[in-house]
Amino acid sequence: MKVLLTVHQFFPEFSAGTEVLTLSVANALIARGHEVIILTGYPANDVLTDAERTDDYLYEGIRVYRFLHSYVPMGGQTSKIEIGFDNHLAADFFGRLLVEFKPDVVHFFHLNRLGTGLIDKAVAAGVPAFYTPTDFWSVCPTAQLLRCGGRACAGPSPDAGNCAIHFAANMLGDRVGKLITAVPDVFSDYLVRIARSPLMPSVSFVQELRALDGRLERNVNRLNVLHRIFAPNKMIEELLLRHGVRKDILVRSPYGINLDLAVVPRERNGGTRPLRLGFIGTLAPHKGCHVLLQALQGLSSSDINLKIYGKQTDFPEYAARLRQLAGDNASVEFCGTFPNNEIFGVFGQLDALVVPSVWNENTPLVVYSAQAAGCPVVASDVPGIAEVVADGVDGLLFEPGSASELERALRRLLDCPGLLAGLALNSKSPKSVSSYVDELLDAWHSAVN
Repeated sequence: MKVLLTVHQFFPEFSAGTEVLTLSVANALIARGHEVIILTGYPANDVLTDAERTDDYLYEGIRVYRFLHSYVPMGGQTSKIEIGFDNHLAADFFGRLLVEFKPDVVHFFHLNRLGTGLIDKAVAAGVPAFYTPTDFWSVCPTAQLLRCGGRACAGPSPDAGNCAIHFAANMLGDRVGKLITAVPDVFSDYLVRIARSPLMPSVSFVQELRALDGRLERNVNRLNVLHRIFAPNKMIEELLLRHGVRKDILVRSPYGINLDLAVVPRERNGGTRPLRLGFIGTLAPHKGCHVLLQALQGLSSSDINLKIYGKQTDFPEYAARLRQLAGDNASVEFCGTFPNNEIFGVFGQLDALVVPSVWNENTPLVVYSAQAAGCPVVASDVPGIAEVVADGVDGLLFEPGSASELERALRRLLDCPGLLAGLALNSKSPKSVSSYVDELLDAWHSAVN
C-alpha cells in the first residue's frame, strides 16, 4: 500500500508528540513493506516567492516533502488567519503530490499552516482520507482551548467573537488585553456580524474577522467528508461532535507508542533522597514547567532532584523565565533534548514524571511512555490526562496551574512510605504502535476495497 502521511511539522527540527507519533507510524508501515512519504510544514524566516515555498529531504530513509509557510500574502491570499487554516498554495502542492505519488490512502496527523483544503484535494482525487487530531486545532484557532489569562474555553462562540477578542488581546499587550477579555461573547459576536456585512470596506482587520468567523464551519465541513477520524480520547471526540462533526465517522482510538525499545529497570521505593523527578516536553507556557519550578520553591533541594528535558530555543523568553525561577538551585538541571529511542533510558533515571500542563491537555505521548516504563505520573487533572492516569492508583493528579497543589502531591511521594512503589507497580502498559497501525490498516483497507 502507498501511504501519504501529513503533519504540520517534522524531524529533525521538531520532535514533539505529534511528530513522534507520525514517525512511529511511518516506520511501522515501512517495516511491513508499505511505501510511505510525508508532507510537512516548516516556518520560513525569509520572504520567499510562491515558487520557492517547497522542498524535500530524506529523514531516516523517508522522503519528506516540505511546505515553507509564513504569515504573509501568498498564493493570491492576503488574510493571515485564512492562510493559517486554508492555505491555497499548500493545497496545490499537496495536489501535485497526489498526482505524482498516487497514494492509496492519505492520513492527516495535523493540518496547521497547511490547511483543511488538503482534504478537498484528496476527495477530488478519489483518495480515501483519514485524520488523527492530536490537539484542538480543527476547532480552536490557537489549538489550546484557552482564553486570555488561562481560562478554559469551550470553543468558538456562534460568530467567533471570543476568538476575535483573544487575537486582539494578544496584539494589544497584557494591560489592555486583560480589559477587553471581559467583553461578553454576545457583544463580541455582534461586532463580528457587523464586520461580516458586505457594506463594510474590505480593509485588513475586517478580512481577518471574516476569516475567523468562517474558520470553524469550513473546517468542520471538510472533516465531514473524511472516511474516518481517530479521536484519541473522549474529550476530543465530544469536542468534535459538539461542533458538528458526523458521529458515524468518529472512532475512539488512543495513540500507540513504540514498545520494542528496551525498558531500563529502576527501583522506585521512595525510601531514598533525593526524589528524582523529570519534565519532558516543549518548554512553552501552556506546558506549565513554571508551575513545577514554583512548587519546588517550597521543598528542600536535598529532597528533590529535577531534570528538565526540552529545547530552549523554541520559546526563548519562556526558557529564560524558567532559568530565573530555577535560580541557583543546584538540584534543577536543564538537560536539552534526546533522541526518542532513548526515552526509556531517560525514565530509568527518574522516580516520577511531572506533567504540569495548564491547558486542556490532549493525552501526551510522554504519559504513555512513562506508563510503559513503570514510572508514576504526577500530572494536572485535565480530561485528556485523567482519562489514562488514575489518581492514587498509577499516578497523582492535581489542580491545573496550582503550584501549591503540586507541592502537596510531591510531599505525598516524599512522606508516604510505599506510595511511589505502589504507583509504579500499578502502571499499565499502553497500546503499542503496532496495534495502532493495525487499526489504521483495517480502516484503510476497508476504504480502498
